[in-house]
Amino acid sequence: MIELPVIPATPAQRKPDWLRVKLPVGKEYRHVRSLVDEHKLHTICESGNCPNMGECWGAGTATFMILGNICTRSCSFCAVATGRPLAVDLDEPNRVANSVKLMQVKHCVITSVDRDDLKDGGSTIWAETINAIRRESPETTLETLLPDFKGQWDNLDRVIAVRPEVVSHNLETVRRLTREVRIQAKYDRSLECLRRISEAGLRTKSGIMLGLGETEEDVIEAMQDLYNVGVHILTLGQYLQPTKAHHPVIEFVTPAQFEKYQKIGLEMGFKYVESGPLVRSSYHAEKHLFDMQ
Repeated sequence: MIELPVIPATPAQRKPDWLRVKLPVGKEYRHVRSLVDEHKLHTICESGNCPNMGECWGAGTATFMILGNICTRSCSFCAVATGRPLAVDLDEPNRVANSVKLMQVKHCVITSVDRDDLKDGGSTIWAETINAIRRESPETTLETLLPDFKGQWDNLDRVIAVRPEVVSHNLETVRRLTREVRIQAKYDRSLECLRRISEAGLRTKSGIMLGLGETEEDVIEAMQDLYNVGVHILTLGQYLQPTKAHHPVIEFVTPAQFEKYQKIGLEMGFKYVESGPLVRSSYHAEKHLFDMQ
């Protein structure tokens, strides 16, 4: 669910040259940077040290995380703290909407921790946040990166009902590695979540991390599974280990292999495939607002 920090697997491990990024620059980036600093705004772009922050902010895209910063799950790839979350902040939708307006965000991506402790899975705050942004910034388009709501589909329906422009749920890894990488998640439950989003007539998106020990056959199987349930937009990026306590990087996948997966995905029929070492869930999110056929 969360954008991953760009931190090497160990201090001694050297990242390949293709994982090195330029420092963020540009007028639009500096404008957003100053607003974030001045008003102490929270974006997952910054807290996750996303390598594409400068590019996305320059394009008017930002990603916000709602429902706190403590997750009820303990996925082996994710650096977000696990534990008992704090009480829901009922004013959060208004605060996020004000931040979006202040930053003049053109395309807003909303994500969250998993809130399995809540009966509604946090879906009420999700829906209220989307509605609040639309009230304050009616020209801003929205993408929601949702949890699976533990298969409680009435909670998913609550978010679907407010019709974000793009609805995303990340598969994260291949079937064979799901129990190892996403301990409390289920591969087929994620596919069912995506199928329901697609069948509701919404632009549907998912992402997979590579370098966790998957084979090419595993990846192609996962891509085909996603296409079969109606996913339109696919992102493929390199997994980077947040700390020594997290799942190790098994392989640094080459840019050539990412290009191969992109070609395979487009030939399968995906509308968009963002595939590259530095690709994250929200990468080029503003470009995924295609016309549904």
